[in-house]
Amino acid sequence: MEKTAFIINPFSAKKNHKPFLDSLLKRVPNALYYISESIEGTEQFIKNNMEHIETFVAVGGDGTISNMAKSIINTDKILGIFPAGSGNGFSNETNFSKDIDQLLDKIKANKTRKIDTLMINDKFSINVSGTGFDGEVTKEFEKTSRGFLNYIKVSIKTFFSYKPIRADFKTAAFKPYSGEYLMLNFANTRQFGNNAYIAPQASKSDGKVDIVLVKKFPIYYSPLFAIRMFTKKLKSDRYITFLQASEVEFSVNTENWHIDGEYNKLPSPIKIKVLPKSLRILI
Repeated sequence: MEKTAFIINPFSAKKNHKPFLDSLLKRVPNALYYISESIEGTEQFIKNNMEHIETFVAVGGDGTISNMAKSIINTDKILGIFPAGSGNGFSNETNFSKDIDQLLDKIKANKTRKIDTLMINDKFSINVSGTGFDGEVTKEFEKTSRGFLNYIKVSIKTFFSYKPIRADFKTAAFKPYSGEYLMLNFANTRQFGNNAYIAPQASKSDGKVDIVLVKKFPIYYSPLFAIRMFTKKLKSDRYITFLQASEVEFSVNTENWHIDGEYNKLPSPIKIKVLPKSLRILI
């Protein structure tokens, strides 16, 4: 474990990171760990330890993982994960659980694979990012104490008042799909988190981003949409369109985005590019 560092987001998992730290130090008394209070602090810690650390373990949610991963893409450094967020979509998709012994076994085995990542303008993404309805939901969700139940409450409240956004694609192959949508999602993996599979056919290593265009649908369609999403059966129909690309460029009349579940403001035009097999992770 002398070549492993654990970076802990103390604000994840309802700000209760101490049980993880106690369990870690019980098993690895000399473990190198860093309790991060900021994105800048995490970046500086990784920079200071790049020469002698091989594996950086993110202890937090998708936002924490994404912020860490952008510091080690296109290097030989390895990402490990202990999920401690509200959705944990990326850790679900990469087979990391809340079993610390399993994590330590993975670190010892040191087996890895390379996966794709995304750039959305100047923002880095590893999981699912999007704009429209879910960008607005993320904005309002961050005002709550988080948790899946609060996410559902905010989603329902937002749905009834939210007006569709206008997307105009500049990429020639996608121009016919310019129009009004409830939301646009760009998926490197299959799920938002909490096993909500917005892009059930997405692959982390195919060099493509899965684009999911969702038109505003009537309330009676909502149960079908939810059932299909949580059973990995979401498919193209009159309200949903699936596309793929290695790059795509478009403009949209909102700046509200979620990047791996974290609220961001991004001005148009938007350019999304896949970085093929740019991140090495434990398996």
